[in-house]
Amino acid sequence: METLLIAEDSRSNFELLKASVGRSFIKVLHARNGLEAVEFCKNDTGIEMVLMDISMPEMNGYDATRIIRSARPDLPVIALTAYINDETEVMLRHSGFNAFLMKPFQLNELMVLITKYKKGESQSSLTGK
Repeated sequence: METLLIAEDSRSNFELLKASVGRSFIKVLHARNGLEAVEFCKNDTGIEMVLMDISMPEMNGYDATRIIRSARPDLPVIALTAYINDETEVMLRHSGFNAFLMKPFQLNELMVLITKYKKGESQSSLTGK
């Protein structure tokens, strides 16, 4: 099933993302922290993509993505973060993210990544803006 998991602790950010990209998926799930994201990915094999906030309570996006990646290596995970520098880009790469976007981002930038990963392209390299 075409399911998108949005891991985002801010309810308003989740609602905005869901309204913006939800029509590209049959189902949209909401994880409020990294721990919930890990559980969703372990228990729902229909999840075909994850949009992951980095800074969340209980478990951050880096740790959650490392765990998800070990269980589901082909699942596209796109990081959404408010801050990028050389160090965070290295951390994103080592955590296993496929791509990242810096907040605030343009909807068309996110849609390009969603389309790219839904088609199964570039599963192994970190790309971002």
